[in-house]
Amino acid sequence: MWEYKDGHLLNEKGKVLDVAGHRDKQHNNIGAYRLHNGLNQQFDLIYVDEWKEPPKKGELNEDFGMYVERPFHVRSDLPRGRYLDILGRNMVIKTPNGFNTQLWWFDQKSRTIKNWNNKGWSWDIHSAGRSTNMQAWNTNSGWW
Repeated sequence: MWEYKDGHLLNEKGKVLDVAGHRDKQHNNIGAYRLHNGLNQQFDLIYVDEWKEPPKKGELNEDFGMYVERPFHVRSDLPRGRYLDILGRNMVIKTPNGFNTQLWWFDQKSRTIKNWNNKGWSWDIHSAGRSTNMQAWNTNSGWW
């Protein structure tokens, strides 16, 4: 489970999304590391639509800090502002390109963040959490 809080995306184990090696380059890997508050761990959620009235599928889930089933981009706070994307199943940063692989949404039912292009894929730490590498993997919700 992931939560958006104070510009960080953190999981229940206290790990945060992290752009590997502080390198702001195309296709650089995303990992899950302990919080050190560097720019490579800070992200903005940019919702695609504008809030006009409280929709059923757009209400803020205050427990997780994200709006339910409302698509968003995850933009790195590193200087080039690259978006979180997937390459194969590996999570990377890329220049914004308009593809649905850069679009994400919070699924209330499974309590996961899913990819808009591959709706059955959720954020996952490779090797069942024994790695730091982030990937998009089949949603199983086995951790809660």
